[in-house]
Amino acid sequence: MTLHFERIDFAVQIATAEAAIRALVFDFDGLIVDTETAEHQAWQELYYERGAELPLERWIECIGTSMDAWNPYDQLEQQLGELIDRQQIRVRVAERTAEILADRSTLPGVSEFMDRARELDMPIGVASSSSRQWVESHLARLALRERFDVIRCSDDVDQVKPDPELYLSVCQALDAEPEASIAVEDSPNGIRAAKAAGLYCVSVPNALTRNLSMDSADLVLVSLATITLDEVIERAGPPSGRAS
Repeated sequence: MTLHFERIDFAVQIATAEAAIRALVFDFDGLIVDTETAEHQAWQELYYERGAELPLERWIECIGTSMDAWNPYDQLEQQLGELIDRQQIRVRVAERTAEILADRSTLPGVSEFMDRARELDMPIGVASSSSRQWVESHLARLALRERFDVIRCSDDVDQVKPDPELYLSVCQALDAEPEASIAVEDSPNGIRAAKAAGLYCVSVPNALTRNLSMDSADLVLVSLATITLDEVIERAGPPSGRAS
């Protein structure tokens, strides 16, 4: 009899948590699709062909934010000691990145999270520091565009991550309070943006970010496939019940 009541109490806790969480917001690059390692590989190959070296520690600074943090074109010119044709290189890197990504699908657990969110009538958004053209082209390739209720990219805000504006914009469009929303991120810049906006943040580091500190995230996972959305919702719990 005691076990019976414990099960009822647990079910009530889950239902309460689900009711408290109103939205699910994904980062894009390196989280939905591993575009980050593909783009890094394309740039790394280009540097190598020209006898230059792409510094990983500087590249990592840009993950989750914009190239304003560090510019690979400037770095290449400095190493070569001459000006480069930036448009030609931009096209070359884009084409090579597309080749690498051609047979890549969503990362493990992403589709399952989206499926479960739909079952719970939970709206889904994307908050990305990349351009809308970049994000939507990849979502279209994977037939995922229609699965997202709101997409906000660098084109839509004045400040990208680690500024909270992208997350605040998505939550507003979804009519969900940030404190009642879950963010899924892969970088320290993204985590800072989500937490500054007030979201519960799950971090899933990728191959490039796994050695960076994710301490400011509420939950760090090796893969979304290791947990269910229901379990994350339970951990997030009611906003008033979270530890500060």
